[in-house]
Amino acid sequence: MLNRLKALPVAIQQYLVVTFSYWAFTVSDGALRMLVVLFFHQLGYSPLEVAMLFVLYEFFGIVTNLVGGWLAARLGLNVTMHLGLLLQVIALAMLLVDPQWLTVAYVMVAQALSGIAKDLNKMSAKSSIKMLVADDAQSTLFKWISILTGSKNALKGVGFFVGAALLSWIGFRGAILVMAAVLLVVLIFSIVMLQRDLGKAKIKPKFSDIWSKSAAVNRLSLARFFLFGSRDIWFVVALPVFLHAQLEWPAIYVGALLAAWVIAYGIVQALAPKLTGFSKQHAPDGYHVWLWSLPLIVLPLIIAGAVYFQWAVLPALTVGLLVYGAVFAINSAIHSYLIVSYADAAGVSLDVGFYYMANAAGRLFGTLLSGWVYQVAGLAACLVISALMIFAASIISKMLPRQAQL
Repeated sequence: MLNRLKALPVAIQQYLVVTFSYWAFTVSDGALRMLVVLFFHQLGYSPLEVAMLFVLYEFFGIVTNLVGGWLAARLGLNVTMHLGLLLQVIALAMLLVDPQWLTVAYVMVAQALSGIAKDLNKMSAKSSIKMLVADDAQSTLFKWISILTGSKNALKGVGFFVGAALLSWIGFRGAILVMAAVLLVVLIFSIVMLQRDLGKAKIKPKFSDIWSKSAAVNRLSLARFFLFGSRDIWFVVALPVFLHAQLEWPAIYVGALLAAWVIAYGIVQALAPKLTGFSKQHAPDGYHVWLWSLPLIVLPLIIAGAVYFQWAVLPALTVGLLVYGAVFAINSAIHSYLIVSYADAAGVSLDVGFYYMANAAGRLFGTLLSGWVYQVAGLAACLVISALMIFAASIISKMLPRQAQL
């Protein structure tokens, strides 16, 4: 297998290594999130307390994307990708202690390491694609980014199911041990196969360069903040706790539904170029981000009405959120392409890092709201606020440049 991989063209070979490492990390990330949500909810933690477990995870994602992009430009994307894999192994190992040590504060620290790991890995993987595709091959760039991001999200859904299944079959500590061992093997493989100078900038950027100077990148980043905040306000805590506590679903059923949602989301995202027709025509621009954001304003309001008035709640949550996920996936795929397209090739990880800093900030904001709003007002309120956040993202997206302006 290694010989076949080495025989491929360098760009394809490196793309496959990056994608495989990203896939493995993503499964562990999704599984760990589901393990933490369900295990601590079973221990009697309130929705707000469960949300607090992820505060440092998301907060350090903000810091990591800013500093990580600068580090990657100076040291190389291979260094930051491998550091991300290593930190995830350490974060998992921290959760193998005696259960009485698993206090909120301790788990928050472990989740902080996991948050750093996740964003180092994601920033490194997506930035590296810019280095492997020619500047005049924008449709190829859109295709490769969509495949990488879509497959990642599908596998994160697999991770949700894996986490819930492992929790049911071998318990919390057994699940953590298996995940840590597999990820360590992947780390060793990636160290052997990935180019050592991948993504290293020719000119060493200053630390002050972490702040984007591009109006397009800044506007896209702000839209991303509201886009992902709108998803996580109902997805991270509110929905799994609602299914587990209100509908009395077993943990594995909750994991299966969320896994199906994210898998479908990832498949649509990977197929976005074909579904939208851009792979056959031209690459998308800012207008298409705005256009695809509009349905996302209406869908959460319809689902919120069904939940609030108790009208076919289960079909609304399952079918409604799957439709929402498909539209969200295309919007997110266009976002992911545009940030790589907008990024300055001389220091791509800086712009991509800044953008995913905004992504992490939106997730932190949405996560906190998910626990608090659900505890105070329920799932329907979370969905209404989700629609308002998408409305904000839509207004900002309207100001993104069209192709003629780039």
